[in-house]
Amino acid sequence: MRKMVKICCFLLLLSLLSGQLNASPGLKVRITQKGLEYAKEVGLEILKQNMEKDHFPDLSGYEKFGLGNVKYNISRIQVTAVEFPNASISLLPGTGIKLVIGNASLTIDMNWNIRTWMFKDSGRSTVYISKVFVTAIFSTPLDNTGRTSISLSSCRTTSGDIDIKLNGKSGFLRNFFIKYLKKPIHKSLVTNSCPNIRSGIQLIDEDIRLLNVLMPIDDLAEIDYSLNSLPAVFQPFIDLDLQGTVYPAGNYTGLPYVAVPFAIPNQNNSMLYLAFSEYFFQTSSFAYYTAGAFNITIAEETCSYFNISTEIFGSIIPEVAKYSVTPYPVMLKLMATEIPVISLKQDSFTVDIQGSMEVFALLPDSTTQSLFTMNVAANTSISLNIFDQKLMGSLCLNRLQFSLAHSNVGFFEISLLENILSYILQTEVIPSANAKLSKGFPLPNLANVTLMRPHITIAQGYMLISTEVHYRH
Repeated sequence: MRKMVKICCFLLLLSLLSGQLNASPGLKVRITQKGLEYAKEVGLEILKQNMEKDHFPDLSGYEKFGLGNVKYNISRIQVTAVEFPNASISLLPGTGIKLVIGNASLTIDMNWNIRTWMFKDSGRSTVYISKVFVTAIFSTPLDNTGRTSISLSSCRTTSGDIDIKLNGKSGFLRNFFIKYLKKPIHKSLVTNSCPNIRSGIQLIDEDIRLLNVLMPIDDLAEIDYSLNSLPAVFQPFIDLDLQGTVYPAGNYTGLPYVAVPFAIPNQNNSMLYLAFSEYFFQTSSFAYYTAGAFNITIAEETCSYFNISTEIFGSIIPEVAKYSVTPYPVMLKLMATEIPVISLKQDSFTVDIQGSMEVFALLPDSTTQSLFTMNVAANTSISLNIFDQKLMGSLCLNRLQFSLAHSNVGFFEISLLENILSYILQTEVIPSANAKLSKGFPLPNLANVTLMRPHITIAQGYMLISTEVHYRH
C-alpha cells in the first residue's frame, strides 16, 4: 500500500517549500488529471507486483474448543492475485487528492496445521477476499516552520466477503478453523490499511526532504527549484509555483530581477506542463555574466580555421600595416559589457549582447600591445530541445554591429573589418557558446520519471514544455 500511495503522490510534491510565500514564480508546473490517472495506474501495478512478491510472517496460537485447546499454525503466506477493477483519483479544489479503490480483491495461499490432544490435521489453504473498498484523501498543509507537507486527512477501509478453503481430513476442525480465521482477517485488513497508508505518507515526506531542490548546472551556476507557495488544486489540474531562479554558484543574493506574474493557458492534453518564465532565463544570463562566462579569448593556437595575425589585419586596414611592419600573431579578447538581455515573444527566443572586442599584437617578448578596441552589439536567437532530462539550446547569430571605441593605430573605417570579424564570430565564438549550451540545464528532479515526447512552445514572456511521462520501476 505504501508503494501505491507514494506513486500516486509523486507528481504532487516535486520539491520543498522554500518559506518565501506569495512571490511570483520563475517556473510553473501543472499536473493534469491525465497525469494523475497515469500515476494511479502505475501505483496500482506496482502495488500488485509488490504484494505478490511479499512474504508474510507465520501466525500461530491457541483457541478454546470443547474441552480442550486447538493449537494452530499458519505459514508460507503469499498473495497470489490482486485485482483493482475500480479505482479512481480525483482533485478536490482547495483540498488535495482523493483516491478511491473499489471492489478490490485478493487471493492468498498458505499452509496450515491444527492440533488438539486427540486430533491433528494440516494442508494448504486458499483465502479469497473480495469487495474491499479504500477511500483516502491527501492534503498539503503547512507545518509550523512554514514548509509544506503531505498528510492523510481522512481514510476509510471496508471489506466484504472472505471465503476460505482448507483441504484436509478433519472436516469439523476445518470448519471451526475457517470460522475462527474470518474475523481476525477482516479485522486486520480494516485496522491496518489506513495506518499503512499513513506510514507510506510519512516515508514520502522523508523522501521529499532528500530531494535536491538546489541543482548545480555546472561549476558556474545552480538552479533553485524550491516551491514558492502551496500547491493550488483545481478541478482539472494542480499548479505548483517553483522559485525557478538561477544563481551564481554559491551566491544567492543580489539578483537585479524580480519575477513577473504570468499565467499559462488552460490545457489538459498532456500529463505535465512546465512553464519557464522570462525571469528564469534572465537570472541565468545574470549568473553566467557574473561568472565571466561570456568572455572569450581567441588566439592563433585556438583559432580553428586560419591563423590570425597583424599581417591579415594590415592587408585590410592600412593603419595596422603602418603600425606593425613586422607580422605578429594576434589575440582577440571578447567580453560582455552588460548583462545579456533575454526576450521571449511568440515563437521567438532572442538574446541581445552588448560587448567589446579588443585586438592585441603578441610581441616576441611574450608581452601584448593593444591595437584597437571595438564595441560589438549582437542579436542572437536560441532554439531549444530536451535530451536526457535536460533543457538544451543552440545559438544562432542574427545581426552584428561594430563601432570603433578606441584605436592605437589611428582612426579607420570599421566597415573594412566587418566581414572578417563576423566570420571569426561565426566560426569561433558561436560554436564555443553552443558547446556550453549543449551541456543543458537540468529540469526539476522527478525521481525515476522520464519525459516522453516533450514539445516546446515559446510564448509571450515564457517557454512552455508539454509532455507525457514514463515512470521506471
